[in-house]
Amino acid sequence: MSNNETSTFRDRPLNIDESGDKKTIYAKKPKGKWYTRRTIFAWFTILFLIFAPIIKIDGNPLMLFDIVDRKIFLFGQLIWAQDTYLLALIMLITVIFIVLFTVVYGRLWCGWACPQTIFMEHIFRRIEYLFDGNYRNGKIKETKSAKAILRIIAKHITFYITALIITNLFLNWFVGPQRLIEIITSPISENMMGFLFMMGITTFYYWIYAYFREQVCTMICPYGRMQGVLLDSKSIAVTYDYKRGEPRGAKNSGDCIDCKQCIAVCPTGIDIKNGSQLECINCTACIDECNTVMRKIGKPENLIRFDSVHGIETGKRSIINARTYAYSAVLLVLLSVLAFTLTQRTPIDSTILRVPGTIFQKVDTNIFSNIYNIKIINKTQKDKELDIKLLHPEKGEIQFAGKNNTLEKDGKFENVIIIKLNKQVLTGKSTDIEIGIYENNELLETYKTNFIGPY
Repeated sequence: MSNNETSTFRDRPLNIDESGDKKTIYAKKPKGKWYTRRTIFAWFTILFLIFAPIIKIDGNPLMLFDIVDRKIFLFGQLIWAQDTYLLALIMLITVIFIVLFTVVYGRLWCGWACPQTIFMEHIFRRIEYLFDGNYRNGKIKETKSAKAILRIIAKHITFYITALIITNLFLNWFVGPQRLIEIITSPISENMMGFLFMMGITTFYYWIYAYFREQVCTMICPYGRMQGVLLDSKSIAVTYDYKRGEPRGAKNSGDCIDCKQCIAVCPTGIDIKNGSQLECINCTACIDECNTVMRKIGKPENLIRFDSVHGIETGKRSIINARTYAYSAVLLVLLSVLAFTLTQRTPIDSTILRVPGTIFQKVDTNIFSNIYNIKIINKTQKDKELDIKLLHPEKGEIQFAGKNNTLEKDGKFENVIIIKLNKQVLTGKSTDIEIGIYENNELLETYKTNFIGPY
């Protein structure tokens, strides 16, 4: 290649200039059916983020991640830190779900459901349109007059207040509505560390949405880079039909007139005609803008559309095929397994272990005893009156060191029990025993352990 030739190789994101400085992207406001659909979905998602920790199912929050008390609520089901098998299952399903979902549907999550995109495009970008206008109407260039300075200050004050609201919204997911109200209403002096933490997170969010913006997607979030190894020729994504559009230009034979409106409306500033790029979040803004242009010039719509590379090459535009059905079925099965596992969990978790360092005690000629520590965790939001019985062997007795068998909601019950067995039922040095834990004559859980005898 001669020195006079221009290289088209991209060695940096499009929002970074040659010196490494950030280039601010002023995206044109989208308009069209896809933007309307995305807006409706975004507001349903925002409502979910607001009300998920507030809505109760059998006294439990719909969603809550109580890190301090090591409790997680998923769809009203309480998951304790002790539920390691369930946490491992959730992590495994999450990883498989991300992989399969991306292979089939591309970065649909990024453009439609990711909180970063929702808050940026449907809240902060709208605030920016309110103060600065839609795209290149002159307001963004006017920065020196007193009116412009007041407008910029007002915009950033609005940004910061919005960031504060979002901080409280996410804080609600980790402390719950009652604790959040206590933090907000209590004097700052009584909760100085919490106040400083909240203001620090608010300032961070303000910096993200006012300055860093789309760089979260292009430089920090690993998902864009993951798609490079997860997507294939049949993955569904926002795709430019190069067969129909090329060669570009108003006087050429292709449908694309190279108006660059798809670039103007893109929140990350890319040219979708250059193919799959890590900055593309599948927000569909370019689809709406291109359809508007196609209608104006009398050409068919969907020059840019949801499709796959295979669909563009073969001309088969259907995104519903056997592969989509198969992968979607796997995703549905995984979610069903998780839902079934959550609903079939026992309401309590018990541990019954013989006191370390102890052996059997001889009560009389035919009766021997062992001492056990018993711990029971209540996974529900209701108090429980427990009754603990020896199920096997039947000829035996359980004696409690304490008389209170009440298990409070979200609480723990710890006690010492003495199990006495007749010499006739002992099978050797170690005898298997089974203990049942009841509530109102309903068996909640059984626990198997062993009993140490004299021979």
